[in-house]
Amino acid sequence: METDWLTLPELVDVLGEPLGRVRRFLDENQLIGSRRDGALKVPSVFIVDGRPLSSLRGTVFVLHDAGFDDDEAIDWLLTAEESIGVAPIEALLAGRKSEVRRVAQALA
Repeated sequence: METDWLTLPELVDVLGEPLGRVRRFLDENQLIGSRRDGALKVPSVFIVDGRPLSSLRGTVFVLHDAGFDDDEAIDWLLTAEESIGVAPIEALLAGRKSEVRRVAQALA
């Protein structure tokens, strides 16, 4: 799935939150980022209506428990998953959280 990547200063603008709060979102896995072109960036699709996607955090925990690091988790979320029929992030955006987490748990 194609997505724009947001730097920390861009996240501050998009979320309307101070940098410290944006860093806390990352520390608490409400958002996950990856170093792309040197800077830490977050896929813009992880932001919905100016907030982190609510179902992302629990899904990230499941992926971390399955042994994924942040880069691998992001790649998995953005890549079409045969058993779901779409990229997992698209299923999360459509409210199919349970299905996505079940597939993620099976990866462990």
